[in-house]
Formats: sequence, C-alpha cells, structure tokens
Amino acid sequence: MNKLSHLEPKQVWEYFEQICQVPRPSKKEEEIIQFLVDFADQNGLESKKDASGNLLIKKSAVAGMEDRKTVVLQSHVDMVGEKNKGTDHDFDKDPIKPYIDGDWVKAEGTTLGADDGIGIAAQMAILSSTEISHGPVECLFTVDEETGLTGAFALESGFFDGKILLNLDSEDWGELFIGCAGGIDTTATFDFDREGVPDDHKGYILQVTGLNGGHSGDEIDKGLGNALKIANRFLWNATDHYDVRISRFDGGRARNAIPREAEAHITVNEDDLENLKTYFDQFDADMRNEHKVTEPGLKITFEETDLPSYVIDEDTQHDLVNALYGCPHGVHAWSQEIEDLVETSTNLAAIKLKENDSFFITTSQRSSVDSAKEDIASMVESVFRLGNAKVDHSAGYPGWQPNTDSEIMKITRDSYKRLFNTDPEVKAIHAGLECGLFLQKYPWLDMISFGPTIKGAHTPEEAISIQTTKEFWQLLVDVMRNIPADK
Repeated sequence: MNKLSHLEPKQVWEYFEQICQVPRPSKKEEEIIQFLVDFADQNGLESKKDASGNLLIKKSAVAGMEDRKTVVLQSHVDMVGEKNKGTDHDFDKDPIKPYIDGDWVKAEGTTLGADDGIGIAAQMAILSSTEISHGPVECLFTVDEETGLTGAFALESGFFDGKILLNLDSEDWGELFIGCAGGIDTTATFDFDREGVPDDHKGYILQVTGLNGGHSGDEIDKGLGNALKIANRFLWNATDHYDVRISRFDGGRARNAIPREAEAHITVNEDDLENLKTYFDQFDADMRNEHKVTEPGLKITFEETDLPSYVIDEDTQHDLVNALYGCPHGVHAWSQEIEDLVETSTNLAAIKLKENDSFFITTSQRSSVDSAKEDIASMVESVFRLGNAKVDHSAGYPGWQPNTDSEIMKITRDSYKRLFNTDPEVKAIHAGLECGLFLQKYPWLDMISFGPTIKGAHTPEEAISIQTTKEFWQLLVDVMRNIPADK
C-alpha cells in the first residue's frame, strides 16, 4: 500500500490502490461489491443491488446544479486473472501488487486490473469529492463483464434513472468511442477414450511460452502469436509424420485474451525420436523467424518427461489436431465504412483437459455487423463439427451502433479540445462494451466511452499510463461540469 499515493490525481490513485487489495476475479465479485457498499455507507450515499449483483450508488447534485441531467458513470468490477509462469498468486484471495515503472503502473507478475479498476477508482473519487461541480450522479458497477457480460445482460429495467451514460472502460486515450462490436462465444467439446501408452514410447512435454498475449478485441489486429496455434501446428505435423500420441493439451485462460502459453504432453516411439527432434529444431527456428517482429520473446521447448498413465484414442487425436489447425483465428474482415476498424474477428482462446475425459475449447467471435458475427461463429462451428465435436454457442451480445448526433459526444469532444488544445478521435471500437446491452433496456440512453491508455490488458504485461490517467480525470471532471439542464 501507499506506493501510488503520491501520483496525481491523488484520490483516484489512492482508491485504485485500495481496489488492488480486494480480490475480484470474474464470477467472484462479492468482496469488491461489499467494499463498494461499505464505501457508500461511509460517505452517507444511497446504494442498492439487483438480483445479479450489480450495484448502483447515487449522489445528489451540488448546490446550484440540481437542474442538470442525471449522469450514469459506469464500470465493471471484475478483472481478468492472468499470471506469469512461476508466479505464486491466488486471484481468489491475494492482493495485486502494483509498482511504478516510468510513466506506467504495472503489477508484479500478474494482470494489474486497471481494466476496469481505474474506472471504479474514478467513480469513487467523484462520489467522495466535496469540490467537483456536478449534477445528479448515479454510479453503476456491473459484475462479470469479462466472461460474458453477465451483469449487463441481467441488468433490470428501471435500475437507474439517468439519460446520459459515461462508460469508463476504454483503453486508448485521445479516442472517444461511440460504438462497439457485438460478440458471441463458440465452444467445442471433444470426448475421448483412454488408451494405454504404446510399448517403446518415451514421454515428452512441449511448451510454448513468452508470447505477449493481448485483448482479443483491441489487439486482434496486431499480428500477435497464438500459443495454441503454434503448439498445435507442431502436434499436427508430429502426429502426421511420426508415431506420436497425445496425453494432455492445455493452454489459454480467458475467452477474451489471445493465449500466451500452451503445454502438451505426448509420447514418442523411440524409433522416431531422433527424427522428431530434428523436426522440432527446424520448427523452433521457423516459428522464431515468423514471429521475430511481433513476438521476440517466444520460447518453445521440447523436453523428456515421465511417461503419462494414458494417451487419448487415435480417432479423437486425429479430430482434435485437425480441427484446431483449421479453426480460424484473427481478423476476418475490415470495416468498409470506418477506416482502420476491424469489422469481424475470431479468437481461439483456450483448451482445457476436463476430468470427464474431454477437451473443452473456447473461442470468441466479434463483429460490428450482426449477420457477420453469426457467420463467423458458424464458420468456427463447422470446423469443429467436421472434427466430430459437440458445439455450443453463448447467447451473444449486441453491438452499439454509433450515433454521430450524440449530445454527450459533442460535449465530451468540446471539453477535450478546450482542455488539451487538440481534437480527439471519435470512433467505434472492435472490443465489446456493455453499452449495446444497456441500449436494449434503456433505448433513450445517450452514451460515450473513454479512458486512459492501458496496454497489455488481460496479460501480466498490463500497464496503465500515469500521465493519461491525469488527463482522463481532467476530462471526466470537465464533462461533469458541463452537463446541460434537464429541460
């Protein structure tokens, strides 16, 4: 504690550091919600929760601004829990350990949770301030955004009254977002039979580490490596050319993160071992060459280990590696209306070995065009169906159609130009925001999203810019001051 208290804006950073002490992985937000309820009680503020756990804290207008439109400030309380290999951290109970590195705040070996802890901290600073000019304020804290926007889906009609909503969950300072992509998850299950390890086989472990990872919306266009794709490429060739059997395959963690690490346990016929090692050496060199610009830290190892107790049956092995090889990953289409905006993408996110003798694969698709979102999800489904897997889709969530006549967009743009003497970029984002779901139940809402610069979200390299956090706060305060009267 108190590592960030000297930073400006002081109260925002103090609250952010307090938030870092509270465990808040997705679907386990009880502690952070109670922390915020206690904060509301301590400050004499009204709070209420809905059935899904979303929290609303209200604050009255300061004197002289009672006639202003009510503004809803919104953030999500959960965070993605990713850690470096070898880092001893339990996201269910251990605090995040922030530190300062130049203009950046980072965490020791884990995700920082600035996505969206900095939004929570800014809301708390507004709620506790006695100096900021503002009209009526409602602060909405949603749960389980990162694993499926569960809180936003379950948000009750009439839970809040505001007609303007400021979403504080963007990660690119200087950009004001007035639209976002919709999304859907596609999962596949491969059931397998256990078989005994063949005679004359030795056990080996393949590991892919050192990748940057990244947010599957914001950074899907960066050409980053996918650990699952790299590992499976080796497995596909190895099983096709040599007597190789797979026992385990694990990698990735979150549906909205590009996987950074993968690990496969295999067995190899001793007669093929030298040829396979020669192939691995060439494969390693090829991968490092292909990813030398975007992934200079890529490391692939292939080392002997104990024999496993079983291998998966050959039919499932064949289906699994072929489906994973064929499964698309990355940008599928660019917007024809907005320059440099990814329209449609898909992320091969994770593979987990389950106790019921099955592999569970998670993928996520995004698009700003609903029909294209359904199309790319069907494309992924078709690949896994060809591999005899059981395929399911999530309910999905809608995109947020840009409103170029938005009043709050104009207010925010004018505030930005007045404060920083330059025009912000007004654009849509390929990442999913909760705004599209809010519009379904509150169709009159006028919304905008902005935030400080956060890089490496959903990875242990996550970092938030100190300078842009200061500017983000200045903009938020100025926008609140300039909300018009409710006529």
